Amino acid sequence: MRIFFQHFICLLFLQNLIAQVQAEANPPENIKSIVFKGPTEDQFPVIKIGEPLYLEFDDILANEQDYYYKIVHCDYDWTPSSLLKSQFLDGVDNQRITDYENSYSTLQSYSNYQLTIPNDNVRLKVSGNYLLEVYNSYNEIQFSRRFVVYKDVVTVGTEIKRSRDFNFINEKQVVQFSINSGSTRLINPKKEVKVAILQNHYWPTMITDIAPQYTLGSELVYKYDQETAFYGGNEFLLFDTSDLRAPSSQISSIDLTDLYNHYLFSDDFRNDKPYTYFPDINGDFVVRTLQGDNASREAEYTNVHFSLPYTEFIALDDVYVFGKFNNYALTEENKMVYNEKNGMLEATLKMKQGFYNYKYAIKSDDKIKLNEVGGNFHFTENTYLVLVYYRNFGDMYDSIIGIGSANSRNITN
Repeated sequence: MRIFFQHFICLLFLQNLIAQVQAEANPPENIKSIVFKGPTEDQFPVIKIGEPLYLEFDDILANEQDYYYKIVHCDYDWTPSSLLKSQFLDGVDNQRITDYENSYSTLQSYSNYQLTIPNDNVRLKVSGNYLLEVYNSYNEIQFSRRFVVYKDVVTVGTEIKRSRDFNFINEKQVVQFSINSGSTRLINPKKEVKVAILQNHYWPTMITDIAPQYTLGSELVYKYDQETAFYGGNEFLLFDTSDLRAPSSQISSIDLTDLYNHYLFSDDFRNDKPYTYFPDINGDFVVRTLQGDNASREAEYTNVHFSLPYTEFIALDDVYVFGKFNNYALTEENKMVYNEKNGMLEATLKMKQGFYNYKYAIKSDDKIKLNEVGGNFHFTENTYLVLVYYRNFGDMYDSIIGIGSANSRNITN
């Protein structure tokens, strides 16, 4: 019996050792314009059980390749949960994506793929963290995206405050919230309830492992200052290529080679300038075109040209065009290159027609500086999301029992 117990402990240890955090995998260069959303327009699916989930992407090789999808259920820390597939799925995943069609009347040919979950083959059974993975016919992962499924068990009241730390009073925003379980009894909530706080649906700056400060009856109160503070950043820059042939306040000129080329006006550093509000969609993008009725399969791909003055402030650091259009990845494709002739940092990206938000991120060694170019302001409009996780004693996974959201437009002191 003792030997069996030792083997069992070793097995558990090895499982924990093998369990890896499920980060999002970014696609190869032929896969572009990944749209992933729930019932709302935000490209970050936060859905109730039973609500639809929508995925769309293009393959610019346009050879109608076969793609398959798999679904992974994860715990709070984004390691795979111990649930079997049959415990979190009704039906079977690893199915081929059958809804695809080639583009028509476009200079850049591409195959457009679309997937909706739930469908005839699969639906989700439990709440929690999930990862949707897309594979090619050789079972090689092409990309993956996180999403969350929740149940409405608790109420989450959320508000945004200005930082009380005088060192950051003009730069940071603080998320304060409370969780009210009402008539639902949570066993040992201080230990079994966990939270995650996201700014603009961006995982890398997520704040976790925050315990409630105190309890008032059925209410858990989180009124921290420094522990739940985010840098405000600045409003995202934007451009719109919905009309192929029309320059705008963001587009200085257009020409046609093998594809349309949209040259944006040169951007500038905003970290030393006063804050100016203008509406954005917090880094997101929307595919749309005025040259057809079906943007998914009639929108053109265009070469979008970005430029930013090189200064000594940047030195030898790498600068990237940064946005949801490529899931905020820092790759060679969106890395800027110095042009000796005009003293500018430049990048050219192939992007589908639409409305885009972007900004410039700096990478110094292994450190990513999101707001060095744009600056940090407590006035900046940001969206915040609070995810509430719960695992009762004996449960096999972390469920999500409620969400809260707030916008810094309503920031208070």
